[in-house]
Amino acid sequence: MERYKPNVTVACVINCDDKYLMVEELIDGKLTYNQPAGHLEAFESLEQACEREVWEETGLAVKPESLINIYQFQASEELAFLRFTYASILDEAITPKPQDSAIRRALWMTLDEITQLKSQLRSPLVLQCIHDFRQGKLFSTQVVNSRFL
Repeated sequence: MERYKPNVTVACVINCDDKYLMVEELIDGKLTYNQPAGHLEAFESLEQACEREVWEETGLAVKPESLINIYQFQASEELAFLRFTYASILDEAITPKPQDSAIRRALWMTLDEITQLKSQLRSPLVLQCIHDFRQGKLFSTQVVNSRFL
């Protein structure tokens, strides 16, 4: 039997004045919305992966301030994810400038605007982690120990 190996990903809920920074991308020809997110790379801490993905997808240098939650998601029979979602709160809504050509644009959106895009969200985790963030479900980033990398 083949060993179960979910994809390890990071995401960041970036909040400013009750708006959230989202990215728009084409996935299999379909317009999709997500938080800045991506896969963990070898020898990289989860926080470093988060910072890198936020930079690549939005052009913002943002440090994760807290961990919202760790989510397990079974996208299909063959595809599973273990998603570490972080949070950052900004004092001002900096204009995003995506560095990754796969990102069509990054934009600030209200929760209502994001909810209206429900059928275009990358996964149910997009709304779930915003709701968890709004409920104050935040943990110290120190809960993940990466000193043995």
